[in-house]
Amino acid sequence: MSLSRQATVDAFERHLRAERGRSPHTIRAYLGDLREFFAHVDGAVTEEHPPPETPLTAVRLADLREWLGALASGGAARTTLARRSATMRTFFAWAVREGHVDADPSLRLVAPKRHRTLPPVLAKDHAAGLLDVATVAADDGDPVHLRDRAVLELLYATGVRVGELTGLDVDDVDDEAGVIRVIGKGDKERRVPFGRPAAAALTDWRERGRPRLVTTRSGAALFLGRRGGRLDARQVRTLVHDMLTHVPDAPDLGPHGLRHSAATHLLEGGADLRMVQELLGHASLSTTQIYTHVSIERLTASYAQAHPRA
Repeated sequence: MSLSRQATVDAFERHLRAERGRSPHTIRAYLGDLREFFAHVDGAVTEEHPPPETPLTAVRLADLREWLGALASGGAARTTLARRSATMRTFFAWAVREGHVDADPSLRLVAPKRHRTLPPVLAKDHAAGLLDVATVAADDGDPVHLRDRAVLELLYATGVRVGELTGLDVDDVDDEAGVIRVIGKGDKERRVPFGRPAAAALTDWRERGRPRLVTTRSGAALFLGRRGGRLDARQVRTLVHDMLTHVPDAPDLGPHGLRHSAATHLLEGGADLRMVQELLGHASLSTTQIYTHVSIERLTASYAQAHPRA
């Protein structure tokens, strides 16, 4: 006996969590897209006349295209449409493999091409200014200021994602080798080096800051909030935004902006593209290549300003 539509979606959720190792945030996005599509294909919902549940076997390519068209007419961005197309292709490909449907209606579903926008980055002097502000603030010995300095130094030194940073445990730092052990997307592990300034800030935090914030809630977490729990991504975003307000003329960026900046500055300094791919934990080199466009844009701007015949 075949599963109901909801039971199939529940099985897909378990597959994403247990077999694909997707993060809770990614799983919520998948399930949200599926709910929206099924609400569209089922029709308008009213308390008096709830719509019949459209079985998965009845879904056609035209239904998917109509849904995406309605989203586009409503002003959905290309990136949103591309992600939702990817959700449907992933779901139905899995459903075919598992025998829940005989044919995949999403095979010829074409997502709109995404605009490859250049990510905003800090100039090198702005990055230096940001870290100088954090260093001066940490001079008072306040454990939160010591933590903030270490967080910013490590974000810029390694280019890790904010979720990867907040997920670090004390034992993930290898002082002798000068690397951190990071668990990235899909539970993939990688080791990322950091330099002397980040090493000094980390040592200061662990020796003079963290012991003053540790509570029974802390566990093995490397970075702690003021009440002793593991530092969360929201607090890091607030920190980056707030600190950048003290750097004259610096753009307002979040932690991901520091990741972009680290990658760009590495390439501008002569780093190999594949090395940067490895450091950032990108599955595809094409994802890393966007940073070469940022570097070329800066090179062109510098040329136009400096060359007498530009």
